Formats: sequence, structure tokens, C-alpha cells
Amino acid sequence: MIGRTVLELRGVGLRYDDQQVLRDVDLTLEEGELVLVSGRTGVGKSSLLGVVTGLVPRFTGGVLTGDVLLDGRSILHQPPRERAHLVGYVGQDPLAGFVTDTVEEELAYGMEQLGVAPGTMRRRVEETLDLLGIADLRARDLRTLSGGQQQRVAIGAVLTTHPRVLVLDEPTSALDPTAAEDVLATLTRLVHDLGLTVLLAEHRLERVVPFADRICLVTGDGSIRTGLPGQLLADSPVAPPLVELGRLAGWDPLPLTVRDARRHARALPALPEPSTPPDARDARPLVEARGVTVVHGHTAAVREVDLTLAAGRVTVLMGRNGSGKSSLIWALQGSGRRRSGALSVAGDDPAALSAAQRRAHVGLVPQTAADLLYLETVADECAAADSGAGAVVGTCRGLLDRLAPGIGATTHPRDLSEGQRLALALAIVLTARPPVVLLDEPTRGLDYTGKAELARIVADLAADDHAVLVATHDVEFAAHVADLVVVMAEGEVVSSGPTRRVLAESPSFAPQVTKVLGAPWLVVEEVAEALAGVGR
Repeated sequence: MIGRTVLELRGVGLRYDDQQVLRDVDLTLEEGELVLVSGRTGVGKSSLLGVVTGLVPRFTGGVLTGDVLLDGRSILHQPPRERAHLVGYVGQDPLAGFVTDTVEEELAYGMEQLGVAPGTMRRRVEETLDLLGIADLRARDLRTLSGGQQQRVAIGAVLTTHPRVLVLDEPTSALDPTAAEDVLATLTRLVHDLGLTVLLAEHRLERVVPFADRICLVTGDGSIRTGLPGQLLADSPVAPPLVELGRLAGWDPLPLTVRDARRHARALPALPEPSTPPDARDARPLVEARGVTVVHGHTAAVREVDLTLAAGRVTVLMGRNGSGKSSLIWALQGSGRRRSGALSVAGDDPAALSAAQRRAHVGLVPQTAADLLYLETVADECAAADSGAGAVVGTCRGLLDRLAPGIGATTHPRDLSEGQRLALALAIVLTARPPVVLLDEPTRGLDYTGKAELARIVADLAADDHAVLVATHDVEFAAHVADLVVVMAEGEVVSSGPTRRVLAESPSFAPQVTKVLGAPWLVVEEVAEALAGVGR
């Protein structure tokens, strides 16, 4: 199906005051093609998607130049509502975009706005339910669905209008590995079977690269580079672990799938196994939870969980969407109500403390990191964080520059990208350096460089005898930071122990290097060290 141009950007530029976000962008999207948009945090990926959908600059401001053509006709000045049936858009948070109560109503809503005949609407709803494998969800309340189910419903609500192009912004960032794989497999089927054109922005390249026909890399100056995944990733500053492993070992062509990498790996010399960190059982406990149960309405989100967070250790909490990770974290912080169980943080029950006392004990960065931002500028937020923590002036800004450099001091926090807002929230909480740090999905929207810096910051906290708990679906980040891994399912702990053992036990949570080389290997840096030793 690939070959006929569906959408084209010609000389597109986007400027906000003195900031040039996009510069002379030429991009063609062909029928039946999946194009992955990549680049550093805050570089302009979401802006590029917004130009295609018409949301930018209509709802964001800025000056847009150049032209956007669909089937050879300019749609630059066509309002988003008039191109919505041609260019469908699914944002980072599907639940925030839902406008009805049930799955079936949501699939029909877009067609109702377009005046589609009732008989046609019914047929398209049934076709879409079957196509996405969600027929059994038709009557479900949207708020009761898992993250992967919500993502598929959001895609389905767009597909029923029969768009020519589907645009998705970070569609797997909130999903566990299995749900992410299901969503990407669904998208691939739509591309191959229906000839749909998909433009998709994503930071976790390890998930998406195997499905991509081309990559569009947004550079630091707002221009783009496009090419085949293997060619573009050969010297890209952002690359998944498989590609890093291929670069390290000198494999040609670079592997883009675990299967390809395994074939190359047969030629590697015998490597000494990586060292194992000391056992964490003797570390001093800062948080002790016993029999903690959390109930939401009639649903038990957390069931009789025992958990210890020790000084000097990083514990990673994993599990599929809806397994109870966030509910447990809020209970540990003290704001979330627990039905039963005992909890001690440095000798106190956080639920019995005031908000200020809780913050002195426990620092929490929630999934909705923007909830922590309330001042007018980035500089104001950083100054308030320094002052509130009694830290040296510039501490918060220094952390922010490590996680997401280049953010203007006078920028309003709400004008930042998702990843930049998360980086700012992380910097604010980490400036205070509380004894216990709880991070809920702290890598959403962060590029590989930002995640590497966060890993170093977390390691520094642990080295200074802080206890850190990270809830994440990012298995590659977990492999870098975790001393211990706890896996939850249906509100219960189903597996816990040293990182090498727990991650290697599960095909879903194993990092790419483990899938290629087997246990006990976790990350590329370990392989590099072993190869250097062999070379000596």
C-alpha cells in the first residue's frame, strides 16, 4: 500500500515570540505507513503533531508558516473540527478526551457530530469493536477500563470516522509492556490491512521501532531528519538498548528486534558475568507496611500488602495497569486512605500527620505531575522549591537542567511539554531530599538522556541513605535503578526480590538485553564493561 502521498508538510515553521520550535519542516506521509516521531524532551514533537491535526497554532498561539496538504489540497487554514474526520488524533491521556460514559457511546460520538446515518453508525461501531478486539467491553463504563483498554477505545473512537491519517502522542507511555504491545500490534494491523497512515510520537523507542516504517527525528534547532529506522538510529542521539548493544558490538545491520539481536549475539565471545550487588536484607528500614489494604468503593485496590523500604535502597514497583501500584503509593504517603493495616515511616504513621509533617517525611511525585505546579513561571517554581527546602539557591534549577535542559526561566509551567512538566515536578520534590522518595511513573515523557540523569539522581539519593520507591512500566529504567523489584497483580504482591532474579523471571518485564543475552544481563553498560575486560 505504501507509495501514494496522503499528507505533506512543506516548509513548515512554528515560532513562539523569540523561540523557533519548528524550522523548514518538509515531511511526506504515505498511504499504509507508520512513521515514528522521535527527539529529545521538549524539542517540538507534540507541536509537529499539532500542526498536522490543526490544534497548533489555533489553540496554542504562535506563528505558523509553510503549508499542510492532504491529498494534494491545502488544509492549513481548515479548522480542526473540519479536518477531524480526515486526520484523527489520540492524545497522551485517553480518559481526558472521552466525552461519553460507555465504550459503545464513545465509538458513536464522533459519527454523531458528523451526521453519519444511523445504519452506517451501527455498522461502523460493530466493525470497530471487532477490529480492536473490544466487543466484550461495549457496555463498560470508560472509567472502569484498564489503561490499555482505554487506549484502544480512544483509537476506536477516531477510527469510526474513517480518517485518512491517525496521529498519536505517546500512546504507550502509561501502559504496561503487555498492553503497549497489544496497542502497537493493533496499530500495525490497521496500517497493513486497511492502509491507514499513522504518525506516532513516542519516547520509549524500544517499544515502537520494530513496528515503524520510517523515523522522523526532530532536532534541537527545530528541523527534522527522516529515514529508515536502521539508518537513522546508526548515529541518533536517542536510541533503544538493542541499537546501543549493536553499536557496541559493531553489528551490521543494526538489530531492530530481539530476534535479530539474538542472531548477532551468537558471535559474541564468552563474557564474565556481571557482579551482583550485596543483599538488601540488612539495610535499615525507613518504611514498614504490614497488611495494608486500600478499598475504592466496592473494589479492593490493595490487598494485605507487606512492604519494607530500606535506607540506601531503590525499590521498583511493577505490574500491569490497574494492579494497585498508585493506590499503594498514596497509602504509603499518608494521603490515601487505607482500610486496614499498619504503616510506619521513620516511626510515625503518615496518615496521622499534618500535610507539612508528611512532606518532611515523604516526597511524592504523582502520575499527574502538573498537579504540583501552581506558580506563574519556571523560575518562581524553582525559587519556591529552594526556599521551602532550605536549599542553596539554584539547587532546583540545577536538577531541572539535568533532566530537561534549555527551559526558559520565564516560561509558564502550563506551557511546557508533558516531559518538561514532569522534569520540573521531579526537580521540585527532589530539591527537598526527603528521607523517603516515592515516584509514580517518573519517566513518562522523558528522553533517554533525561532518564539516565534521573537514574543518577536516584542512585545519589540511595547512596545518601534515602529510601526510594519507583512505580513504573519502564522496564529499561527499572533495570538501571532497582536494587529490589516488587511485582503486583490484582492488588497483591506476586513476586519480589533482587532485580536480576525478578526481571529475568518474567518475559513481560525483562529488559531487552536480558531477552537477547539471557540472565543475569540487564543493561548495555554491563556488556560494555565485560567486553572491555575481554579486550584486555
